Amino acid sequence: MSAITPKASDHAQLPPLASRFVDVEKLPWETTRFPGIESKVLLVDHASGVMTALMRFAPGARLPVHAHVMIEQTWVIEGSLVCGEGECKAGQYVWRPAGSRHEAWGGPQGGLMLAMFQVPNKFYEKDGRETDALGADWDSAWGVAATHAGVKTG
Repeated sequence: MSAITPKASDHAQLPPLASRFVDVEKLPWETTRFPGIESKVLLVDHASGVMTALMRFAPGARLPVHAHVMIEQTWVIEGSLVCGEGECKAGQYVWRPAGSRHEAWGGPQGGLMLAMFQVPNKFYEKDGRETDALGADWDSAWGVAATHAGVKTG
């Protein structure tokens, strides 16, 4: 099985087809390379790229311009998530088509949201570089695989 909850220590001994119950409160918040944005990865499937994460944005914390290679879904639990197209408030849900390109930031009270998407996301740096969420050169890390999969994010 390629799907895991990375910080769930009690999953290692489970049989392959057992349900994975996740105590989200016990998972640590992890910093990202984007100031003011933290995450708890609830599920990642390395084979397909499927990821589900709880994301926490400080007020005004920004994700720079990026493209999603597949559909992105976000359900806002607290606060809000803002982009150039509008604001998604607590209790609301937004999804974006594959290939969509946008910037996003936490609203005035910040935001707590459940994000579901497929990695890799392609980030467009101010200096012209294209990177992944970890800051690695996008073409070196993902370009060949994305090209073979027919992904268009440029």
